[in-house]
Amino acid sequence: MKATKKYIAEFIGTFILVFMGCGTAMLVGCDAVNGGGYVLTAFAFGLAIVAMAYGVGNISGGHVNPAVSLAVLINGGMTMADFIGYVIAQCLGAFAGSGVLALIFKLGNIPDMTGGYGSNGLGGVGGSVAAGIIVEIVLTCIFIVTILGVTSKNQTHGSFGGLIIGLTLVGVHIIGIGLTGTSVNPARSLAPAVIAAIGGNAEPIKSLWVFIAAPLVGAAIGAYVYKYLESNK
Repeated sequence: MKATKKYIAEFIGTFILVFMGCGTAMLVGCDAVNGGGYVLTAFAFGLAIVAMAYGVGNISGGHVNPAVSLAVLINGGMTMADFIGYVIAQCLGAFAGSGVLALIFKLGNIPDMTGGYGSNGLGGVGGSVAAGIIVEIVLTCIFIVTILGVTSKNQTHGSFGGLIIGLTLVGVHIIGIGLTGTSVNPARSLAPAVIAAIGGNAEPIKSLWVFIAAPLVGAAIGAYVYKYLESNK
C-alpha cells in the first residue's frame, strides 16, 4: 500500500508539472526574442516543482522525473523495483497532463503557441543532435547535483530545499528553452511528443530519443560526480 501511494504521488506530481509547464508554454509561447513567454514558461516549470516538492515530497520524494529517480537509484536511495514503478507512474502522469491539455485546447479552440504541446526540439541549436545532447546532459547534471546536495543528509538548508530545487529548474529553463526547449526530464518530453504525433505533428518524435537518452546520461553523471564529492575517499 505504501508503494502504491508513492506511485500515485509521482503520477500526480508529473501530471501537474506537465500541465503547468507545458500548458503555460502552449498559452504564451517560448519566443526567446520577445522574452515574456520564455520567462513565464521557465517559472511555470520551476514553481510546479516547488509545489510538488512540498505537496507530495513527503510521500514519494517528489521526483516527478525519471532522470531524478535514476540519480536516486545510483545513490542508493531506492530499490530497482521502486525505480521501475516510479518511472511508469511518471510517464503515465505526463501523458495524463498532455492529454488534458490537448482536450482543453481543442474544446476551447485555443491556439497552441508551441505547435507541439510544449514538446522539445533541436531548432534552437540549428538542428544539431550533438549540440542538443550536450545541452541536455549539462543542464540535467546541474539539476541533479543540486537535488542531491539539497536532499543530502549533510545538507543545512532546512525546509528551503524544495524552493532551491524549483529555482534551479527555473534557471535551467531560462538558458535551455532557447536551445532545446529544456527537457532534463524524459517523461516530460515523451508525452507531448507522442500527443503531438497523434494530432498530426510528427516532427517532435524525430528527435525524441535525444530528450530521453541525454537527460538519463546527465543524471548518471551528476549522481556519480556528487557521490564522489560527498564520499570520504
